[in-house]
Amino acid sequence: MGETPTVAATQAAAADTEVGSYFVANYPPFSVWTPEAVDEAAHPALAAPAADVPLGLYLHIPFCRKRCHFCYFRVYTNKNAAQVQSYLDVLGREWELYAAQPAIAGRPLDFIYFGGGTPSFLSVRQLQGLVDRLSAVTPWSTASEITFECEPGTLTEPKLGAIRGMGVTRLSLGVEHFDDHVLELNGRAHRSAEIFRAYNFARSIDFPQINIDLIAGMLGETEEKWRDAVRKTIELDPDSVTIYQMELPFNTTISNDRLSGAGQFHDTVAPWATKRRWVDEAFAALEQAGYTIGSAYTAVKDPARTKFIYRDRLWQGADLAGLGVASFGHVNGVHMQNLDSWDAYAAAVDAGRIPLNRAYRPTDEERLIRELVLQLKLGSIRPAYFRDKYGVDPRDRFTAPLASLDRDGYLAEVSPETVRLSRNGLLRVDSLLPRFFLPAHTDIRYT
Repeated sequence: MGETPTVAATQAAAADTEVGSYFVANYPPFSVWTPEAVDEAAHPALAAPAADVPLGLYLHIPFCRKRCHFCYFRVYTNKNAAQVQSYLDVLGREWELYAAQPAIAGRPLDFIYFGGGTPSFLSVRQLQGLVDRLSAVTPWSTASEITFECEPGTLTEPKLGAIRGMGVTRLSLGVEHFDDHVLELNGRAHRSAEIFRAYNFARSIDFPQINIDLIAGMLGETEEKWRDAVRKTIELDPDSVTIYQMELPFNTTISNDRLSGAGQFHDTVAPWATKRRWVDEAFAALEQAGYTIGSAYTAVKDPARTKFIYRDRLWQGADLAGLGVASFGHVNGVHMQNLDSWDAYAAAVDAGRIPLNRAYRPTDEERLIRELVLQLKLGSIRPAYFRDKYGVDPRDRFTAPLASLDRDGYLAEVSPETVRLSRNGLLRVDSLLPRFFLPAHTDIRYT
């Protein structure tokens, strides 16, 4: 395949990081999901017999010590212990409501994900109470993977021991960076000393997988600081590393500052070309250290042992019950999202209603596109998978976008066995995926 980008592609690669969504998390775009589809699509999907796919559970824990300046999630930094416990009670009740639905009732859980916010913000007592209530409804013993996101500064030895005792198989440490000045500029609550303390104890109690998150191109990033962050990550020898490129979605502190012209943040986010180069350099260093690049964002020490089951199941169409304020889920072929304000969410659950805000039922073609664009983030797709599931060979259905990727130097291979991106394509895959969208979904706001 060709390796020389077009002039337009070269110019785009040098673009500044502007406000707006870059990361493609789902398809069709969230902006086409509607409240009307809750009654038209979501409720019928929940009332229908269960699909023959794995079922996962996502728990949104929306509490943080501080709000990061790049964060766009629904999080709260001002809730007291009683309010936190009230929210956890609502989560438990919500799962009881889900478990009574025909689409969910009696199904084993294949994967569980504690996300946030900061799940490790919770106390040991709060965590144990939540787990006991949820697992009393549906046992967790069948789960292939239980992931728990952590902010290093919230972790203590007793809390890490309790998390391990809950059956967590993958501990994901939101390190983001090791430089204290970079952490401070970006609004992170933890500092480097807390990273090493938490990591070393977590390693000592034998979590099956410890993942470290990094972000390339944060405020205050430099060439030297980025290389140092990669070096320190490799020295820790985690089972997997996830690296994101800093983006500026709407509703972040930095984005609001830029759009209002307030000028609070004087440091800039690195341009896309620099961020891609930094990730490329990190991937090369990780490969030199024995890691395998498993997606546009991940490096894995031992691919035979270390998996990302949550990711892979969702990208192949698994069901997901999303619990918590503003949470996303997918059941029986329907996308759905919860109410996005604390009071409305809690009131709906208290009234005995699953607290949905908007939904969307994709067509078969949209489901095909969804799985294709998400699986391309792994760096390659297998045409046989799509032929077997959808009766479509993606090389024939997506001739034009694949040709454009080839022309711009982003494809390495197209064969009956695989369609594989070049490393250059992998590093910018989110910006390439809209080429596969239906015309109605291009040039619209993603969220």
